[in-house]
Amino acid sequence: MKIFYSESKPDYDTYTFNYGIYCLMEDLAECDEIYSRGFLPYSGNTELKHSIFYLARSLRVDISSFADTSENRRVNRKIEHLEIQLECMTKNALLNSDSNFHPFASTYVQERIGDQMPIIRLNYILKRPVGTHVFRFSQGDNPVGYVLAYLSKKALHYWFSFFDTELMKSHALGKWMMWKIIKWAQEQNLDHVYLGTSYGTKSLYKIRDHKGLEFFDGIGWNTDTNQLKSWCKKDGEAHWGDRLKAAEDMNAYVEQLLIN
Repeated sequence: MKIFYSESKPDYDTYTFNYGIYCLMEDLAECDEIYSRGFLPYSGNTELKHSIFYLARSLRVDISSFADTSENRRVNRKIEHLEIQLECMTKNALLNSDSNFHPFASTYVQERIGDQMPIIRLNYILKRPVGTHVFRFSQGDNPVGYVLAYLSKKALHYWFSFFDTELMKSHALGKWMMWKIIKWAQEQNLDHVYLGTSYGTKSLYKIRDHKGLEFFDGIGWNTDTNQLKSWCKKDGEAHWGDRLKAAEDMNAYVEQLLIN
């Protein structure tokens, strides 16, 4: 594992000189530690051969603190009568045995994601070593969803998901699948489930729906979800430099770091 910094655009007006922070994974055995440090896998360049992770405001569920919320129960009540079955398979086993996967995922990507996920990028992602398993959700013989994930004995990363777009019109399928996988992780006695980034108002559903949440705040894993909601709501505001310079009291900000 190698951590490195990539210089970003300077802002002399606020004396902010940013660096993108990355991690090069040299062995899959390093993956649990990489996630625990707040990194997430990068897949934006299909020409990139190496397994690169980026440091971000990552979100995870501490399984020891997880419990169902009223929203989890509400969504489940509306879907449980469909008798959808969940199965976890290694990625290679799934790709070699399930002829439905590629057309299903391709259809979802074209309808719901568009230009951000061309087929070449989807195929690239499926070849990345960090995607170790696929969760398949089926109603009888028909798939209704898939989730590409990283899975170890300690952790799970809910990475890319693909849904039945017709069923999504009548049911909160995405919410239910995420909750179902967290429940599965709890049954398997895993430590954490990583849910990707937590930026902007589009991330608020993850924060509202689940107990036991922690987010990486640049220092460590923070359990203050009220602070996280506030940050997400302000992410779209005008540029403000960084959190140290935006603090009402910079001395208090630094002193808090010393306490932690």
